[in-house]
Amino acid sequence: MTPETHPRPRVEGEREQEILHATLDVLAEVGYDRLTMDAVAAAAKASKATLYRRWSSKSALVIDAVLAQKGPTTAPDTGSLREDLLQMHCGAGGVTDERAMSVLASVITAVNIDPEFATAFRRDFIGPKVAAGRAVFERARERGEIGDDVDLDLIAPALAGMVLHRTHLLGEPPSKATIAALIDQVVLPACHATHTSAQPQDKDHA
Repeated sequence: MTPETHPRPRVEGEREQEILHATLDVLAEVGYDRLTMDAVAAAAKASKATLYRRWSSKSALVIDAVLAQKGPTTAPDTGSLREDLLQMHCGAGGVTDERAMSVLASVITAVNIDPEFATAFRRDFIGPKVAAGRAVFERARERGEIGDDVDLDLIAPALAGMVLHRTHLLGEPPSKATIAALIDQVVLPACHATHTSAQPQDKDHA
């Protein structure tokens, strides 16, 4: 067997996790645009060839790294919509996880400029989170916590949307107290809302 035909060892196990962790460090420090395979190799004390044995491109490496730290994707089931939402958003990988939010901020640009990355990110990272969040609201509806006329497609992502707006546009890092206030003052009241069509009064008949 010639040297060229020897199978190259796969990067896996603890070494793979070390490289993924180093990728997240570089990503949080310089962002997706400036992240290079050379920079990750240096941070992980590995050769660039080692990285390419496992990942064919920068986008593939970053996707795996983000998935490795995304936290649980199973929906909590405490029997209370409020407690489920607190657990989802305030635990590891949630919106109060500073490292997770830093990594998320770093890949926003990539989602907008790299179609391959955007497709994989939405499918593998966002997709499971959306499904878990939807399951929480569906169970809450079955328990009678949400009105039948409430659109779950609108309300389920509302909390994350509000938090990301405050974080990335207003520069206000989320806290558990903020999450609880948004749940109590916005999300839960919206879950009980009954839609009515306001009829304008005719001044002649008022």
